[in-house]
Amino acid sequence: MNDRPKMLIVEDNPDDLDLLKRAIRKSSVHVECEIATDGDAAVSALERAGAVEGRTPRVVLLDLKLPRRSGFEVLEWMRSDVAVRRVPVVILTSSDNSDDLARAYDLGANSYLVKPVSPAALSAMVEQIDAYWLRLNNVA
Repeated sequence: MNDRPKMLIVEDNPDDLDLLKRAIRKSSVHVECEIATDGDAAVSALERAGAVEGRTPRVVLLDLKLPRRSGFEVLEWMRSDVAVRRVPVVILTSSDNSDDLARAYDLGANSYLVKPVSPAALSAMVEQIDAYWLRLNNVA
């Protein structure tokens, strides 16, 4: 079994996903990434992970604007599912809309980050996510 922490990335935009994967590769982040490109795929991945002891992700990076099931709907589902309700969720979105921010926190998001424009800023953000959510944060 892989000892690296697991991260679920939920992102439908192929360009944003490529940039994020490149930032992870270039950084010192050692994480097992699973990718879901729509809300239904995210829920399926979380259901599978929740069914196996110790396989839930340490953190979920969740976009809001997704096909099939929105990021809000995924977050709401997560907080109602006993197996994954405590998994930290970092909203990673291009939306800086205050209504989206408030709704995400109301539904139980742990953090809300707006995707940076530059690759260097994204790499720095990935390293901060790693430092806090994968290395420092204690999980239930």
